[in-house]
Amino acid sequence: MARTTGRLAAAAIGLALLLAPRPAPAGQVTDMLGRTVAVPTPPRRVVSLAPGLTEIAYAVGAAAELVGVTDYCDFPLEAARKPRIGGIYTPNLEAILSLAPDLVLATTEGNREEDIRRLERLHVPVYVVHPPDLAGVLDSIERVGRVLGHAGEAERLVAGLRADAEGIARKIGGATRPRVLYVVWSSPLIVPGRDTLLTDLLRRAGGESVTADEPMPYPRLSLEEALARRPDRIVVARHTPGSLARHLERWPLLALFPAARAGRVGLVDGDLLHRSGPRIVEGVRALARLIHPELAW
Repeated sequence: MARTTGRLAAAAIGLALLLAPRPAPAGQVTDMLGRTVAVPTPPRRVVSLAPGLTEIAYAVGAAAELVGVTDYCDFPLEAARKPRIGGIYTPNLEAILSLAPDLVLATTEGNREEDIRRLERLHVPVYVVHPPDLAGVLDSIERVGRVLGHAGEAERLVAGLRADAEGIARKIGGATRPRVLYVVWSSPLIVPGRDTLLTDLLRRAGGESVTADEPMPYPRLSLEEALARRPDRIVVARHTPGSLARHLERWPLLALFPAARAGRVGLVDGDLLHRSGPRIVEGVRALARLIHPELAW
C-alpha cells in the first residue's frame, strides 16, 4: 500500500509538471540570501509560503498573480479565499505543484531550508527573503515588489513606512527606555533572543528587551529566569481574540512579577509584529504606545 501511494504521488507530481503552462522568459535576479534565481518577467503564477509575503503581494498590487497561500494567510480577508498549500513549516509539495507556479516566495523567518531545496530540485524557482530586522523587512518589500513587477508600488509603500517609522523614533527620542519582557508565548514561556526581528522592534519602540542577550533566536525561559530579569514592563503577544484580562487568566503566574502587580502589562496583536510584512510599522507603533503610555499618542 505504501509503495502504491508513493507511486501515485510521484505520478501526480509528474503530471502537474507536464500540464504546467509555459512560463514567461526568465530573468536572473539575486534574492536576499545571495542566490541567483531564474524568475519569469513578470511572474504570472505565484505561491506564497508565509503570511507576511502574502500581505506584501496584496499591498503592492500583485493579488491577481497570487495563486496559492498557506493555511495561516488570513490578511487581507480576500487572502483566505486563495487555494491553500499547507502550513508554513509543513507545506504540501503536491498542492504547490498542482498550482503550476512559475515562482514561489519563501522567507528565512519560518520556512525550512529543506522545503526550499525540494522545490528547487523540481525546477520551481524560489525567491527567498531574509528580514532579520525592520530594515530587512522594508528591503524585502521593495525586492518582492520588483520581482513581482510592481516596483513603483513597492517603493511608494516603503517610503511611507519609513516616514512613519522615523516619526515614531522622533516621538520617543528623549524618553527613558524601560526594560521589557516580551512574551511570544506564555506556556511554555517563549521570548525573543539576540539578533531577532522582535528584539529590533522593541528597541525601535523605545524599550530594551530583557532577553536580548539570549543566544538562541526564540528560547524557552523558566519563570525563575524571567523573574530574575526584573522587567519594568511586560508585553504579551495576542494570537487569538480576547481582552487582556482573558489572556492573563491563562498565565496566572504573571502576578509574581512586580511589573504585573503595578499594572504595567500590555497586550499586542502578534500578527502585526510576528509577520514580516507591510503592517510591521503599525506593530512598532502599537508597541511604543504600550512601552510609553506617558506620551501623547
